[in-house]
Amino acid sequence: LAMFGGLLVVGLRALAPVEHSRRRQLEFTADASHELRTPLSVIRAEVDVALSAPREAAEYRDSLRRIQGESHRLRQLVEDMLWLARFDSKPPLPGSEPVDLATLAQACADRFRAVGPAVSAETPDGAVLISAPPEWIDRLAGVLVDNACRYAGPDGTVRIEVRAQGSRASLTVEDSGPGIPEAERPLLFDRFHRATEHGSGSGLGLAIGDSIVRSTGGRWQVGDSPLGGALMSVSWRHAQPARTAASLAGRSPQA
Repeated sequence: LAMFGGLLVVGLRALAPVEHSRRRQLEFTADASHELRTPLSVIRAEVDVALSAPREAAEYRDSLRRIQGESHRLRQLVEDMLWLARFDSKPPLPGSEPVDLATLAQACADRFRAVGPAVSAETPDGAVLISAPPEWIDRLAGVLVDNACRYAGPDGTVRIEVRAQGSRASLTVEDSGPGIPEAERPLLFDRFHRATEHGSGSGLGLAIGDSIVRSTGGRWQVGDSPLGGALMSVSWRHAQPARTAASLAGRSPQA
């Protein structure tokens, strides 16, 4: 009996990660079904209304614009779900390519200036390098800035800052939006969770960002910004620039 009890305990402990993964998959499926239902319902309703009776050309155009918006939202949602599903099933090994956070932040600010809020980037003069897949870090920065722009609103302010302090390099995004309530922060990276009622989105962006941060050895910092809204910061180990062959050749060999 003692041996049976011991084997049962060991078996249950061994199966615990499998059961956790199964529950997580079921929750993900249920949440995904709920999120997909909304844009599909809107698209169907718009089509039914448009076909119910003859209308003016302007009314048809309005319906098509709303359908276009919901289709874009649906496509983004599906792409995010597929990305997370692939990442969960077989997480790719991160590469060791150097990424300049300063250049990436400036490019991200240029890309989002047309969205509405005043977007600025504060970066040091030199390169701030980390070792990670460039496309991952670019997607992470896009998620953070996109969230900040949505919550700041068209008249708000978004600031991107890159710093190198000691052995760490950080990418920080701040906004002038409503901020993140203290009680919501432990749930911030849960899938399909939205911290506030302001803004829009599927609730998958930060879940994707968290997967990237964890896979690249980053650390999160979530707080309040002097701009009045949220502060989201990620830091990594600072990758020092490789010494060039010319600088090494200029050194005299040691005896």
